[in-house]
Amino acid sequence: MQEPAMIHLDGVTKVFYTDDLETHALDGIHLDVKKGEFLSISGPSGCGKSTLLAILGLLDMPTEGRYTLAGEDVTKLAPAQRAKARNERIGFIFQAFNLIGDLTVLQNVELPLTYRPGMSSDERRKAAMHALERVGMSHRVNHHPAQLSGGQQQRVAVARALAGKPAILLADEPTGNLDSRNGEAVMNLLRELHREGSTICMVTHEPRYADFADRQVRLFDGRVVDENALIDLSQRRAAKA
Repeated sequence: MQEPAMIHLDGVTKVFYTDDLETHALDGIHLDVKKGEFLSISGPSGCGKSTLLAILGLLDMPTEGRYTLAGEDVTKLAPAQRAKARNERIGFIFQAFNLIGDLTVLQNVELPLTYRPGMSSDERRKAAMHALERVGMSHRVNHHPAQLSGGQQQRVAVARALAGKPAILLADEPTGNLDSRNGEAVMNLLRELHREGSTICMVTHEPRYADFADRQVRLFDGRVVDENALIDLSQRRAAKA
């Protein structure tokens, strides 16, 4: 029997309502991501990439359609159940790092684990230290974010995402605030984590970083398109302008 996809989106649509205006951010997305796959999501500004990632991360819910995560329909979960699933199954890596300046590196990585019921402080510390070792930052555990370079801060952010052993890692423009050298280093780290078995979905506007993934998905006007369709749609939009 074939193992179900880690992520299965069936006709996912997202509409935002403001006054009398309807904005269709996603329009009938069908997508499967297998366990252990590295997927990149790209496309022009405003095409729905961030909305799609927010839904994958259970930060937002679709207006229509179904989202199945590791075999469970998470579309119907109550808010408290969604928060629990998000904390236990999903690791987030953000463009802006989102580290807390008053906390040390170790405390930043431990923080999401404090919401795990039944996890002792010793278990949290061990999990955080192991994650920091994986990203090569265990020697900076007592430093604060301001004492680190941008590349080092992003490594700590990756460790924070890994510490809870999530089913999937979601990366939103993880190199966006980094120079090319540090960006390349972070992408190599993600590739190494993928080789170790992590399932990764990454939003990026950089074609060279999209090439790190197993598979590339492109969005245009809230829909998944292939390369030829993207070029055709872009040309038609330009002609109307």
